[in-house]
Amino acid sequence: MEALRVFAVGILVGWALGAVGKEVTGLPSCHFPAIFNFGDSNSDTGGMSAAFYPMVWPFGETFFHEAVGRASDGRLMVDFIAEHLKLPYLSAYLDSIGSSFRHGRNFGVNFRHGANFATGGATILRPNKTVFESGVSPFYLDIQIAHFDQFKARTTSLYNHAKSAFQRRKLPRPEDFSKALYVLDIGQNDISAGLSKKEEERQAYIPELVNKLSAAVQHLYEQGARAFWIHNTGPFGCMPVSILYAPNPQGTLDRCGCLKYSNGVAMEFNKQLKEAVVKLRADLPEAALTYVDIYAAKYALISDAKKQGFVEPPEKCCGKRVNGVDVQCGQKANVNGTEVYAASCENPSSYISWDGVHYTEAANHWFAKRIIMGLVSDNSIPIAQACHKAHHV
Repeated sequence: MEALRVFAVGILVGWALGAVGKEVTGLPSCHFPAIFNFGDSNSDTGGMSAAFYPMVWPFGETFFHEAVGRASDGRLMVDFIAEHLKLPYLSAYLDSIGSSFRHGRNFGVNFRHGANFATGGATILRPNKTVFESGVSPFYLDIQIAHFDQFKARTTSLYNHAKSAFQRRKLPRPEDFSKALYVLDIGQNDISAGLSKKEEERQAYIPELVNKLSAAVQHLYEQGARAFWIHNTGPFGCMPVSILYAPNPQGTLDRCGCLKYSNGVAMEFNKQLKEAVVKLRADLPEAALTYVDIYAAKYALISDAKKQGFVEPPEKCCGKRVNGVDVQCGQKANVNGTEVYAASCENPSSYISWDGVHYTEAANHWFAKRIIMGLVSDNSIPIAQACHKAHHV
């Protein structure tokens, strides 16, 4: 299955890097005025960092030159999406101050062109442990949707009662909520939690995840959302942290060194999610829904890392293991009486994995280029045209 995905993505990349697919060349750009994003650490631009403990150096070192709440050395896929749509980077809903980007890239919180409700460690389902016990965010999908509802109501009221353009300048225009792009990228942490479940439990668990995500889309639709960009989940079994902590990886790895079982669970979730998107298209007649195969994009790079100019997986750039003790990226630990600091590698752009869980800016950029052009979308529509419906395969 993975090999077929890699082959398909490779063919598409070779065919389309210089041109957009013929099926969509006649469609005009949507000119999205805003992006509203929901998700986990794959797209969190500062929410979790603002709500709990701020990220530390070397996070953010490559592009922002300081830690700005992103789980990477630089930009995330959602940042590249914003750039492509000629929009500012998204401010995190939970951040009341805003990240301090150098070189004039940020001047505090600004919600005129959207908001980011994602938080690192977020899940689709409600967590049953606190963030301090498990690292799972309390801001799961239902809470993110509730935050959006409150945000929409409050900003609309403030906008309508403002007495000047100056007072409105950092608020979204009420009419832009129906014209915006709604991005959902969540499920990875639920898949992680589901790996320990028995087969019969998982048969009920994955449909529950998909139904919850579908309900969130339906709610947003009722609130006026029309253009949806829905990411599936990536190859969890290819993460360095997954492979490192596998109890007995021998015989359980595929040809790329990824855990077959973990990836199999992720693919089952993706299969059911795609089926749910097809159903949503029938149920939500005014919506344009795009299903994006993030799994295919990520596995394609991991399986072809060397040819693409990256260090072979499962190596990571930041964090280290010393005498059986794991020292997380940017942290210090006492190992046998010696203080150890987990610094980053010399050249993050040559690595796919940043810290064993999250991706480097270079990898995120590689993924984003394929995503933006519609190479891994089920309708082949580039993101700039995602407000249009098209033939779905």
